Amino acid sequence: MRWSKYFIPTLKEVPSEAEAVSHRLMIRAGLIRKLASGAYTYLPLGLRILKKVQNIIREEMDKAEAIELFMPSMQPVELWHESGRFKDLGEDLITYKDRHDRTIVFGPTHEEVITDLVRNHVNSYKQMPITFYQIQTKFRDEMRPRFGVIRSREFIMKDAYSFDRDWEGLDKSYQKMYEAYEVIFKRCGLKAIAVEADSGVMGGDVSHEFMVLSESGEDLLAHCPCCGYAASLAVAECKQDWGRATGGHSTKIVECPPVARPLEEVDTPGVSTIEKVGHLLKVKPLDMVKTLIYVADEKPVAVLIRGDHDANETKIKKFLKCAKLEMASEDIIKKATGGPMGFSGPAGLKEIRVIADNSIEGMVNFVTGANKKDKHYINTNIDRDFKVNEWADLRMITEKDLCPKCNKNIKIEHAIEMGHVFKLGFKYSKAMKAEFLDEDGKLKPVVMGCYGIGVNRIMATVVELHNDKKGIIWPVSIAPFQVLIIPINYKQEDIKKTAENIYNELNQIGIETLLDDRDESAGIKFNDAELIGIPFSIVIGDKGLKKGIVEIKIRDTGEIIEVKKEQLKDNILSLLAT
Repeated sequence: MRWSKYFIPTLKEVPSEAEAVSHRLMIRAGLIRKLASGAYTYLPLGLRILKKVQNIIREEMDKAEAIELFMPSMQPVELWHESGRFKDLGEDLITYKDRHDRTIVFGPTHEEVITDLVRNHVNSYKQMPITFYQIQTKFRDEMRPRFGVIRSREFIMKDAYSFDRDWEGLDKSYQKMYEAYEVIFKRCGLKAIAVEADSGVMGGDVSHEFMVLSESGEDLLAHCPCCGYAASLAVAECKQDWGRATGGHSTKIVECPPVARPLEEVDTPGVSTIEKVGHLLKVKPLDMVKTLIYVADEKPVAVLIRGDHDANETKIKKFLKCAKLEMASEDIIKKATGGPMGFSGPAGLKEIRVIADNSIEGMVNFVTGANKKDKHYINTNIDRDFKVNEWADLRMITEKDLCPKCNKNIKIEHAIEMGHVFKLGFKYSKAMKAEFLDEDGKLKPVVMGCYGIGVNRIMATVVELHNDKKGIIWPVSIAPFQVLIIPINYKQEDIKKTAENIYNELNQIGIETLLDDRDESAGIKFNDAELIGIPFSIVIGDKGLKKGIVEIKIRDTGEIIEVKKEQLKDNILSLLAT
């Protein structure tokens, strides 16, 4: 490909709307252009990269014996009502009415569609296991699209769906996809960490996210550098720590337990937050307990969390086994506690379920709300002043916590989600009656798994991690071209002839080569070369050519290798093989 005949609109200036490094570089390097909020055109260079990522995915999916198909983006809303997910996705769903007044969903994912296909064509245990996959554009009405194609309203996704006769079969299908994902990300130049995750609206009890550490990541993960434990913050386990209750000791048994002081009501006029109450009463947040009133499937529940911790609604929802969890309104709080919002406490609560995070067990003489306007209690104590119905891990993990597996320090870092795998089980097959005849002649629901990869996220994340001040540094596996030829003063006959000969020779042996045949200065050519990030550049200059020498510049390291023209092909092949 010749630069002058191609379309690579590079930019010198940094786009004002671009926040993330990848967003800025992808626009400047001429990979993408924004059409509307969350919608991008992939320009020729960007499309070449996307296709390479897709080819890697296809190769690994095929090796894992998955079968490719292609499903419609437009989905009848009835399928979403049948599965029960129409309300779950809420405003994220993009829908429209067709001319027959039928509601159509622009597919954010395809569990319903594939389940409908399978229930009509897979009806015997002899047809399973079977896994289907597709690479397709998806649609979600993101409230705040960010970071270019990392979080967009229109995105490209590889989604796969496995169908098995039993849970043992699902375990095998899941493992196949899990291992395929590890290879895919490695081949794309990414070090992905598989973390325990929440299944969310997708359903199922077991799921893993494949995350790549990045400062631009909107997700947070907790991981242990010592033993390798990793989990998303939504499910990261908090190890019960008796140190707070025992003055720093590692066991619950203490020689001189604190003496419980009398409960006392104090004035806190206009002060309701942990920070402000603590400042007024000169009490640290870890000596306070906040009472959060939730509504779980239309029933109020009080959740007790230590003042220096945050509630984890994913854990709370899972513990309560409720379909819907939301913070209670002011009216519900007043009815449940007898007091206004901001002053809720556990003492005096009646006819409401009280669950408490493990971190408050053993606390003595702590501060709580008094269920009265402008009032709090000091010296509150468990069992004497209120009862806890159940104890559980209900909070967010922090960097002060220890690893739940090896007891070492935990790290919390930003990450970008690359892929997500789920053991769906019967969630869709039972709701949509996807059944098969087993060996015993009985109808049984199929056991499902689903497996997603953000294709354009891979592209953006590689840029996020592989760059320098000059531009992008592409891994060879997904680079738009493998080699860029940079002739200095292309109009000079000897240089032009040499560049053309090298260009033709490399293309003939299958090396993807871009020839910068523009009538531009060396400075512009070098700057553009470093910006778009092609792994190897061949620089042809007058001085070197007189000696029969050309230069190979390695984008990743900046190393320059002088080689004879006759040995150039072998050197390039050797570099591409490493």
